[in-house]
Amino acid sequence: MPLIQVDLNRSVFEDKGKGISNAIHQSLIAGLGMDPTDLFQVFRPHGEGEIIFSPTYDNRDRRDLIIIRITMVQMFSLEQKKTTYKELTKRLVDIGIRRDDILVCVVENSAENWSLGEREA
Repeated sequence: MPLIQVDLNRSVFEDKGKGISNAIHQSLIAGLGMDPTDLFQVFRPHGEGEIIFSPTYDNRDRRDLIIIRITMVQMFSLEQKKTTYKELTKRLVDIGIRRDDILVCVVENSAENWSLGEREA
């Protein structure tokens, strides 16, 4: 059950939020083999100047950074994660997000760190 948190500029959210949500979800299904009903996303739109980043770090041309944090149980292979990153980048670029404006961070933990109400995940 990945938990997705997305920090992005408010204007990008208003313009492309549903498309970004769908791109993330479909990428997790394609890359991780995730159940299509496993959908848990939190979008945090920010005002101008609230997301601070280096526009040129790693020889990039960042203009409007979108930070996607995927918290998930440590159970997926490196190949599955790489496939997910490729799928996600392709789908986001297809809806008009610049490749240099995408930052993905995966945080993994064990199943004991999850609870669905009173029951463990």
